[in-house]
Amino acid sequence: MIVNADQPFWKRPIVLLGGLFFLFGFVTWLNAALIPYLKLACELSNLESYLVAFAFYISYFVMAIPSSWVLQRTHLKQGMVLGLMVMAIGALLFIPAAYLRTYGLFLTGLFITGAGLALLQTAANPYVTMLGPVESGARRISIMGICNKTAGAISPYLLGSVLLANADKLQEQLKYAGAVERQALLDALALKVIPPYVLLTLALAGLALWVRYSPLPDLAQTGTETVGEPLPQRPSVLHYPHLVLGVVALFFYVGAEVIAGDTIIAYGIELGFSMQTAKTFTTFTLLSMLCGYLLAVWTIPRLIRQEKFLLYSAMLGLGLSVLIVVTPPAWSVASVALLGLANAVMWPAIWPLALYGLGNYTKLASALLIMAIAGGALLPLMYGHLADRFNAQSAYLVLLPCYLIILIYAWRGHRIRHWH
Repeated sequence: MIVNADQPFWKRPIVLLGGLFFLFGFVTWLNAALIPYLKLACELSNLESYLVAFAFYISYFVMAIPSSWVLQRTHLKQGMVLGLMVMAIGALLFIPAAYLRTYGLFLTGLFITGAGLALLQTAANPYVTMLGPVESGARRISIMGICNKTAGAISPYLLGSVLLANADKLQEQLKYAGAVERQALLDALALKVIPPYVLLTLALAGLALWVRYSPLPDLAQTGTETVGEPLPQRPSVLHYPHLVLGVVALFFYVGAEVIAGDTIIAYGIELGFSMQTAKTFTTFTLLSMLCGYLLAVWTIPRLIRQEKFLLYSAMLGLGLSVLIVVTPPAWSVASVALLGLANAVMWPAIWPLALYGLGNYTKLASALLIMAIAGGALLPLMYGHLADRFNAQSAYLVLLPCYLIILIYAWRGHRIRHWH
């Protein structure tokens, strides 16, 4: 499909989709501000607070196959509308959760929001590919990625400015408050989440109507094209080692990315930074990720192959992980933020390497790769457990095996074509 150049700029499909990918990044990285906020409001341990990431990202694992099933029965535009409405329902649950100050209800809202986002992304990603000629597909995907990362840099700062305003003063008050006063202070803190999530609910519902009545063409999902030269067909998708190892690598990559973005605010607070200062830290992680993304767009494949870029990125991740653990607070936090630079190319590089030559198995393999997003649910929990048992700084040692596994995949794993 060729975009109609006579349409007003703001009505063109690429602009509407850019808005949706902006939304993906905005909602995904809200968790970075929610984790320290809910830890304080619901009186949680580190491990319990990282159930925020678990509830959100485990929905991708649960929804990967159902999303494909839904989209086989609807067109992609209808799937995007449905995903936005599900997200609105999840955001709406934050209102009773705040009034009741019930952590389980917050987590339910996050799971439903994540489920809607999984459906929305499953529909929107192929839509971008189908929205124009194949030869310009990379350019469209690049534009979507920039929209996504820009929103990710903005959202935790905005939400943190609301939820964590005067939080340092509140922590001092809680130290000396009696039981009744403590409950009143925490209840008032919990209610702070209502205005931003009412706005988010209205925005999601409005976007659903916008997409429903927008000039976006209602495309049906087609078979996914094979990436690279087709390999001989085998009895099962699990007979392709480069895919199976790619799923493993993607699992650890997503876990490392979520740890880098979602723990840095709480980590800064643990190190003694004020909440007013720490609320900006995730923004720096996402800005460094945006820089890495732009660098990759400029250099791949003009100056470097994607597997080489992935290898060097994993090496950078390993080095930064060591610096996090052994350097003083300011340098340690800066090293966490710079992990965004190491993480930037990993998602777009692992996918084509894992899907290479799969032919008719490509769609099933894509669903398996989506399920690997569960790494963002499980590995932050491991970080939280280690932070409770030891300390928040040494807990970042969990990143070392993550980047080592990605490095092995970039160096050798993606070339393995047979199990031996």
